[in-house]
Amino acid sequence: MRLIAKRGALRAAAVCAALLAASAQAFAMGGKEAAPAARPAPANPRVRLATTTSTENSGLLSYLLPFFTEDTGYTVDVVAVGTGAALKLGENADADVLLVHARALEDAFMAAGHGAERRDVMYNDFIVIGPAGDPAGLEGSPDAKAAFARLAASGASFVSRGDKSGTHVKELDTWKAAGIAPSGSWYKEAGQGMEQCIIMAEGLQGYTLSDRATYVALKDKTSLAILFDGDPVLFNPYGVITVAPSKNPAINADGAKAFLDWLTSERGQGLIASFKLEGQTMFFPNYKP
Repeated sequence: MRLIAKRGALRAAAVCAALLAASAQAFAMGGKEAAPAARPAPANPRVRLATTTSTENSGLLSYLLPFFTEDTGYTVDVVAVGTGAALKLGENADADVLLVHARALEDAFMAAGHGAERRDVMYNDFIVIGPAGDPAGLEGSPDAKAAFARLAASGASFVSRGDKSGTHVKELDTWKAAGIAPSGSWYKEAGQGMEQCIIMAEGLQGYTLSDRATYVALKDKTSLAILFDGDPVLFNPYGVITVAPSKNPAINADGAKAFLDWLTSERGQGLIASFKLEGQTMFFPNYKP
């Protein structure tokens, strides 16, 4: 019995000693269990991102970028323009990294040596929106070509981005597939971003091609309705491209690579999937290593 009691006393003493040591450590740390991990501090912490208006107008970037900054220490300066203009900024070394959505233009950019690396990152889709009464009769169209043919035949106002953006490229490709060269007073070229284009179509009570995310983000500001969607040709993939550092020694190649890697990491892809508007997922991650 004395041996058992002695062992118990020794165990109790050991536990007390451990508790005292833990208390001392906690006191030395200001009463905290552990210090939070310090945010990384890169040598050149500012990254210039040229991207499409859809990623800005939809709210995706304002959702993602604080997480990126917290994880990496980089702060992102955003220029939101059409894809054509974003690629031009990269070509002129006025951006470090691009987030765009016109694959043929992206491939040409890479082939010309302007980009260092490109990766698929996410996708959504394009939709045709217009007056709820649908004067052009788009609803029930079997495919996008038929929908665009009905638009042209109706003479209803159609507002084109007219800015060499990814949306504009998709629109022109669809007219071409329908065998139509749009012209005349019904066809308006805005030369503006997606939000402005939707506002213009609203004022004219006309139609326009929009990415789904921007439309949903602006839904409360417009009476226009979705009148055609679902054709696979309206698939809208996005790519992330780092600008070749050989373009200019001022290119923040490390920051651009950090953004590309983070956006296509499990962390970035998961956050893209979690971004929702009105309960709907707006962008679907699709990077495959």
